[in-house]
Amino acid sequence: MKGLDHLEHLDKQLVDELAQVARETVRDELRDQTRRRRRTATLYAASGAVALYAGAALALAVGLALAIGLPGWAAALITAAILGAAAYALRERARWR
Repeated sequence: MKGLDHLEHLDKQLVDELAQVARETVRDELRDQTRRRRRTATLYAASGAVALYAGAALALAVGLALAIGLPGWAAALITAAILGAAAYALRERARWR
């Protein structure tokens, strides 16, 4: 009888150790996945910021090109109207998806 009690204690100890190893493995895997996802999200955010600046530079170039033949205020107004129309078209396109 005493030998069986000892085996039960060993079985419980083994199960506890296996559960601990499983928890640590899952925790490490989740930590690695989170780190990779965070890095990917950071790169997407940086890409969006750079694209925003590129769009601003393009709008400036359009305005300056228009300002060659028009007063500056008129070129800026036309550029704003073009950007507003593009924003409206994109919103309408998104609405129907």
